[in-house]
Amino acid sequence: MKEERLDFVSSLFSGKEQHQNLNRVHEFFPKSTLSASLNPTTFLAGEPLSLPTKFISEEKIVNVDEHLSRTNTVALLILHDGKIKYENYWLTGGRSVHWFSFSMAKSYISALIGIAISQNYIKNIGEEITAYVSQLRGSAYDGVSIKDVLQMSSGASWNEDYSDPNSDINRSSAIFAVGGSLDEFTATLKKDLEPGSFNRYNSTDTQALGMLLREATGVSVSEYMQKMLWDPVGAEKEGYWILDSENMEMAYAGFMATARDYAKLGELYRQNGYFNNKQIIPTDWIKSSTKPDAPHLMPGDNPLSDYPMGYGYQWWVPDHSGDFSAIGVYNQFIYVSPKNKHVIVKLSANRSYGSNGEEKGASELEGISFIKTIIDKSVKNDKK
Repeated sequence: MKEERLDFVSSLFSGKEQHQNLNRVHEFFPKSTLSASLNPTTFLAGEPLSLPTKFISEEKIVNVDEHLSRTNTVALLILHDGKIKYENYWLTGGRSVHWFSFSMAKSYISALIGIAISQNYIKNIGEEITAYVSQLRGSAYDGVSIKDVLQMSSGASWNEDYSDPNSDINRSSAIFAVGGSLDEFTATLKKDLEPGSFNRYNSTDTQALGMLLREATGVSVSEYMQKMLWDPVGAEKEGYWILDSENMEMAYAGFMATARDYAKLGELYRQNGYFNNKQIIPTDWIKSSTKPDAPHLMPGDNPLSDYPMGYGYQWWVPDHSGDFSAIGVYNQFIYVSPKNKHVIVKLSANRSYGSNGEEKGASELEGISFIKTIIDKSVKNDKK
């Protein structure tokens, strides 16, 4: 089992095929299991939509079939107003197949933080995270507000270069290959920038938020999510959180679910936290989570950010249209367009992802362009 774990982690971002691994990570890593809901939600069928044949990304024309093949797409699910307009699976994907979320997991953590605040486990995001997580005192997170951590602006020193074997993200991932404590790793980070001054994408910021959830609620991330999110949205299948050696969830990347159950998070946010006749997440939290509110978080060419997309509370904001997305490496998306009433889930195993410095950003921006083209076509069809 450990050998398989090591082989998997060491093969990431190497250019090797991953579609035969990302559907079974829960088989060779320690995990917690979230049970399927006793009252599962099943999406109804809508008016069928055919995919566009091409789209434009970075001023280049891209063939859709080539894009789907090159990014090793395994699932594409398109919802309009809560109904399925398109659903297809390739390679090792399938309606009942679980897929590794990577950083889409971050958006689930954000949702749970919002619920915890509504239940008074956390007073407000202006508080220092170390008021709840004593293990992080003396680290980069000492005295940093919860809000700055939510907005990837903690100021902690960090290198998220997937192609660099010595980067911080790869040192963190190594814990899952050989064992160790994510709590202890998180506490090793040192301050580099003034909190709230620069948007630097840092996966361990989300791990610190996972620790916050655990310490504030008194239960594991998995247990809290089962009761407060997974059951209420009517998950059709079980979900899995990958765990470290101390049974702590890999909060920044380690969740696994099916495409349809991922779509339920998107639908929940599209409907401002309301789902299955119940307000699950406060509307104010949804709106604050998905709208940048400071100069360093704005989309576009921003000298105060390390990426051209904007950022909210663990949600990406591609532009000023009101759209937002959960995004994971290897091209995972839960894309939400409230104005156009669309939620699109794309699950992939893009073997080129992170194997060189250019592929990461280019493939994500291309994926966003593809999704926006789908929405444009769907909206035009509905107007006919």
